Parts: sequence; structure tokens; C-alpha cells
Amino acid sequence: MNGSDDTLPTDFLVLGSGIAGLRAAVGLARHGAVLVVTKDQPSESNTGYAQGGVAVAMGADDDTQLHLDDTVRAGAGIVSGAAARVLVEEGPERIRELAAWGARFDREDGRYHFTREGAHSRNRVLHALGDATGWEMVRALLDKAHRTEAIAVRSFACSTDLLVRDGRVAGCRFLDEAGKETTVLARATLLATGGAGRVFAETTNPPVATGDGVAMALRAGAALLDMEFVQFHPTALALPGAPRFLISEAVRGEGAYLRNAAGERFTDELAARDQVARAIARENRDGRGPVVLDLSHLDPERVRARFPRIVATCRRYGVDPTHDPVPVTPAAHYVMGGAATDLHARSTLPGLYAAGEAAGTGVHGANRLASNSLLEGLVFGARAADAMAADCSDLPVSPLPERESNQLHVPLLPERERGRGEGQYNRQQDSGDGSRGPIREELQRRAWAGLGLERDGAGLADLGRWLDGCRETAPARPRDRAAAEDRNLLDVAWAMALSARFREESRGSHYRLDFPRPDDRFLGHTLLADGAPRLVDVETPIPEGAPC
Repeated sequence: MNGSDDTLPTDFLVLGSGIAGLRAAVGLARHGAVLVVTKDQPSESNTGYAQGGVAVAMGADDDTQLHLDDTVRAGAGIVSGAAARVLVEEGPERIRELAAWGARFDREDGRYHFTREGAHSRNRVLHALGDATGWEMVRALLDKAHRTEAIAVRSFACSTDLLVRDGRVAGCRFLDEAGKETTVLARATLLATGGAGRVFAETTNPPVATGDGVAMALRAGAALLDMEFVQFHPTALALPGAPRFLISEAVRGEGAYLRNAAGERFTDELAARDQVARAIARENRDGRGPVVLDLSHLDPERVRARFPRIVATCRRYGVDPTHDPVPVTPAAHYVMGGAATDLHARSTLPGLYAAGEAAGTGVHGANRLASNSLLEGLVFGARAADAMAADCSDLPVSPLPERESNQLHVPLLPERERGRGEGQYNRQQDSGDGSRGPIREELQRRAWAGLGLERDGAGLADLGRWLDGCRETAPARPRDRAAAEDRNLLDVAWAMALSARFREESRGSHYRLDFPRPDDRFLGHTLLADGAPRLVDVETPIPEGAPC
């Protein structure tokens, strides 16, 4: 690795080019120079893989209170009502704005066409190009960004660590494809790096979803929120040699059935995602699998028109969904938690903001309502831009050397419970297929077993011993993207496991076999700060405006 040969000053730094980052960049461009740093091509993010649609209360029989009620109900008692109200009330304006910028949302007879998904009480899920909603929203935002002179995009640049000076985030370091390190100094930095599905062996997420922003926030000393709550999508394609391609919940919304090996329907297909996913897992565990999705009773022309990408992908692997059963499996899909923020995307570190899946706003509670994530990215990306401009526009861009980010290597388990050398960091060069070598493969296998759909104290303890050993020997200054991603995955898995071990109950997507029922002692958010989890109030996980 070369030294920090390059130093780039900018007014605002946005890490990530999904919906939250791009919407923030567009908003910030009115207030100064914006640099968007993304570790792959700008269109490669979780947003682009979002098929199901965007939930927004704009239908004739709908209103924001109904959307709020559904969001709170899905969140299993710990949704921050204030954050959810912001989401549903500001959502319609953000969608109209994006449509004005060129997003081609589906219409029937000149009006927006809304469908229904699990746990929604109304048809409020808006789609674009059938099942390419996320891709179309990113396309419109990228087009807007490219036409905005104040926005620059740095692609194929892997962020490694935040820069912290005098208790304030002052920018970030990143590596290019050749391993050359660059330092970006900024008045304010936004984490919009997306999710962390690649912690798990089974995931719908693309290879870029390695929890980079959350891990960097953790190492810098920012608090994390609700890291134990990981949503497992019930229906990912389960064919040999095929990726775990998402079979959208909208397919079940159109009337598809879930059947076990005996051909029996065994669950309410439109129940909350955690319930459906665990029902499928039980069928498989008890020998009644494999589970399939049955669309054969639906109009094939409508299926092909409504889900062109899904049909094309399934056919590529030898299955025609219009008449063949589609094998499916649950897979890690969305992390409800992230860097803890207030209602304006401020983290607990001055100068650092977070939006989208990298943020923990409390809006999703213990289980995200289907199709709320794209709306969250739009709404809180816009809010982040407003807050960053208001808080930081007049601050200087510091040219002074920064101190290193805090390297938090707090053990998951007490000393008396830890073994020695149980996990050792041993990474090979990038294999080119997203697996990135033995450390990642082992992490994904262990996380799926210990942090997956069903957890218990013993499994979390075993995972913790292994993670502690790996984190102790991981490189403090990675030399390439693969090593940086491996370190981030280990740190995010540590935060998830520590939070999951702390919450001795089952709630929403967090299911403990040894504590199978909800417990009101844990009726709150899990705030992970200074290496220790604690409960905080449901409504105000982070006090508004503090400390920025």
C-alpha cells in the first residue's frame, strides 16, 4: 500500500451511492461541493436490487395515519413513533419530487398503480417498471446528480476508516483499486453505505453489502442502535448454482402460495416477514421441505408483465414461474439497526451523519414493514442534507493531521468465558466471486448458524469466542478492499452478536430459542455505546439535536 499520497478537500462527503446517499448529495449541492465515494460502480447498491416497491400513502383510500399504524404494528412494539411519522408524512412529497426528476413509476389509466404487500392494510406499494423499482429510483437520482455541477463521484474507492479530530469527524480514508490510499477532508460526512447482509451465508444482498459504514462508525466511537434486528426475507431463490435472488413479496401479494413438499399451504403468505420466514424454516427443519412458491394458478401473462426480472432470472436457471414451482429459502435481507441517529440523521459524533440502511433511526423497530426502506432512504437522505448544511456549512475544512479512529476491540464475552486463539484472521486474496477467502466463508457459516433466524445463548457465546479471536488479529490498517471488507464484517457481526446476547427475549426478527416470548423488560431500543449494550427509550433513542 502506498502512503496517504493524496488529500482531497470537499465541503460535504457522502459515502455510498444508493438512494439515501444520492438524495442527500442532490440536496447538499445547493450549499457547497459534494464528493460521493462509492466502492463499486455508482449503480451497484442494495437499492438497485429492491424489486418490491416503495410504500407511500398516496392512494385514494389511504392516508398517512394508516401507514403509520401499519409501520408501528409491524415493528413489534419498539418503533420510534416520531421517526415513523416523519417517514409517512414526508414520503409523498419525496416521491412526487423524484417523479418530477424523471422516475418512471407504474401507472394505470394515468394514475399511480398501488399494490399490497404483507402487513399492509391498504394497497400502497408503488412500483416502477414492474419489479425494477429500486433500479429506476437510483437511475433517476444518478441522472439528477450527473446534471448537478457541484457533485463529483469517485467510483471503485473503498472507505476504510473515519478521521476523527478533537472529537469530531473530519473526513475519511479510502483505497483505490491499486491499493493507493487517499484522505478526504470534509465539513460533514454522511454514512449511506447500505446494509450488511454479507455477514450471513444466505443473503439476498449483493457482494458490496459488507456493513462498511456501520463498522467505521463503531471503530470511530459512534453509538449503534438495534443491531440484533436483522430481517430475513422469506423467499429467496434456492436453486443449485443460482444466487439467492430475491423473489419479491409482491409475488405473494399478487396471490402466489407457499407449499411444502406435500403440496400443503402451511402459513399466511401475507403475514409479517419474520413469521413467514420462520414458518418456512420450520418446514425445512422438520423434514417437510423443500418449500416452493406456487404461481401456477395465476394468469401467466400478468405474471410475466408484472415481474419481468423475476421471471427472466428464474428461467435462466431452468424454472418457469408461470407453471413450475419455484424453490425458495429464507435469507438475510435487511438490517433494521445501524449508526444511531436523531430525526435529522445526526449521529452521536459531531460531523457524522447516517441515512438509509446504515442508520439506526428506530423507524423500523424490531421488524421492518415491507417496502418502507426505499422511502426511508429518500426521506432521511433529504433530512440529512438539510442538517449537514445547517450544522456545518460555515465550518472550515481542517487541513491538520487527524488522529486515528478509535479501534474498539471490546471482547464480546467476559474473560472467564473466552478461549484463546479460537478464531484467527487468515484471509486470502479476493477470489472474485464475492466470498473473498476463508475468513469470510467461515464467518458467514458461523453467523448463519448462530445469528440466523433462530438464536440461543450457547450459539451466541460460541460465535463470540470466535469473533473475539479474529478481531484481535485482524489488520488495523487494511491494504486492499477485501481485507477492509473482512474487518468490517467481523466488526458488524460482533455488534450484532453482542446486542443479540443482551436481548433475552424474542421480538420481531430477533428470535431466541431460550427466550421464546417477548419480555416487557426489553421494551426499548438497544444502544451499543463504548462497547456495552443498554436499553434506551423507544421514542427518543438519540435526543433530538444532540450533540451536534
